[in-house]
Amino acid sequence: MLGNLRQSINPLSLFGLLLFAVVVIGADRAHFFLYLTLAQLVFVPAIVQGIVKLTKGQQSLVALGQLSVAMLAFTTNKTVMLVGAALYLLATAMISWLGFRRFLQRGFTNTAEIAIDIGLIYLVVGGMWFFAYTVGIDTGFTPLITWLTAIHFHYSAFLLCISVGLLGRLTGGTLYKLVVAVIVSGPIWMAIGITLSTVIEMLSALLYILAIYLLLFLVIRTKLSLWQGIFIRLSIAAICFSILWSVLYAYGNFTGHMIVDIPNMLQFHGFVNCYFFGIFTVLGWLLHIPATRQGAFQFPISQIRGKLVNEGAVHKGLVEKLDDFVETINLHPAIAHFYEQTTAYRLFAQVRWAWWFLPFAFIYKGLSRWVQQINLPLSKTKTEMTGRIVLVDEKVDGRTFPRAWIRTVKGRRVFTAIYSQHTSDQTYMNIALPLPYSTMIGILALYEEQGKLHLTSRNGADAGVYLAIGSAVMKLPLQERFTITAISATQLLAAHQMTLFGLLFLHIDYEIEREI
Repeated sequence: MLGNLRQSINPLSLFGLLLFAVVVIGADRAHFFLYLTLAQLVFVPAIVQGIVKLTKGQQSLVALGQLSVAMLAFTTNKTVMLVGAALYLLATAMISWLGFRRFLQRGFTNTAEIAIDIGLIYLVVGGMWFFAYTVGIDTGFTPLITWLTAIHFHYSAFLLCISVGLLGRLTGGTLYKLVVAVIVSGPIWMAIGITLSTVIEMLSALLYILAIYLLLFLVIRTKLSLWQGIFIRLSIAAICFSILWSVLYAYGNFTGHMIVDIPNMLQFHGFVNCYFFGIFTVLGWLLHIPATRQGAFQFPISQIRGKLVNEGAVHKGLVEKLDDFVETINLHPAIAHFYEQTTAYRLFAQVRWAWWFLPFAFIYKGLSRWVQQINLPLSKTKTEMTGRIVLVDEKVDGRTFPRAWIRTVKGRRVFTAIYSQHTSDQTYMNIALPLPYSTMIGILALYEEQGKLHLTSRNGADAGVYLAIGSAVMKLPLQERFTITAISATQLLAAHQMTLFGLLFLHIDYEIEREI
């Protein structure tokens, strides 16, 4: 155990421990100020370096932030305080950027890694509140509340979210995802409640405590090594104890009958979070940082960004053979013919936006008209979409045999989709929609059911909707599904549904007629 711990301790952590000892011995400060100082000097650098590999420049910035925090304990000079707080804020901003960059490499997939990303991103909020307290910015709260909020975002936001994410590398399931959803959003809901509504504050506190106790259940159920299990379980048990004071405090604000006040919160909640949750969490995970189970996306990605230029020769279909993707024996021949001879068909579309999405649809409409991409009408009127298919240079796109389907309405380009395919666990349609400085990618799996062809972003290891920005590829919280039905040898119907975070926001009905 000690061997693993020695290997995990890094120079920044040792530097922070030394600075913390200097502050404790030499600075005349109230004990509750040390709660935040310990996190800033020791907990943050120890955990961050277990998650991401810092460059020498980034390590230097973290060390400079540590030195600034220690220095602030010994000075009242306003200029020095401003510079010191700004340097620590800069260090937290850099760490938050690393979290955001991690997210861009993956997107809305892998709940455990998202929790870690959010924990890293939260740190800059703690840095902002620390800066506000140090330089005396009027936040609308007392200086003590401002300081406590900085503590909150270092422990309940940064440290807890990362701990929950690391636990997720070892476990999972629906219950885990629900717990993560509550815990990562908890600091925001609590802040909204404190600022705007005691009702929101009380409800969020109750939901948060439920999530914390369910987290304890998950930790107990998860297989951990002996000492790591002891430390991590004790850390969550400590929160289960300290969180009661938060609920009592929120109850007092809600009813006007104060049971726990700020001094009580500092004496119990702050003390337990710092010296039990904080220390046990850091020791537990430093014994062994579990490896991520999230690998890089391996499917081919279009390298085209922005508008499609240098269009190639005219082509006839979206695919060469539909049976490369799906068994076609039970499909009506017209379905395969449409995909293989697409330009032989006329397309009529009727767009229906979900009522809740209409305010966003108006904004989206302006942007889509400007970029000439997915520029769908707002009305439900049936509209003919004319189109052509052209080949795209493989060397420019980077995928196999790409071809672009360019659709227009009344002469205005509304949709450009570059079709290709790739095979991993199955053969997928690999569709790229060029956007300014980026590309949206739809990886669709195909299957036949009851004589209908279904294309979905849900089935299969690669399936999904992604956004590529530079070399970063992130999965989006979007899902889409097409259902193609043959009415006759010359007429087909297609239904296209799109959801955002599981909520349907767009439905398009297509009538597809073969030109005789």
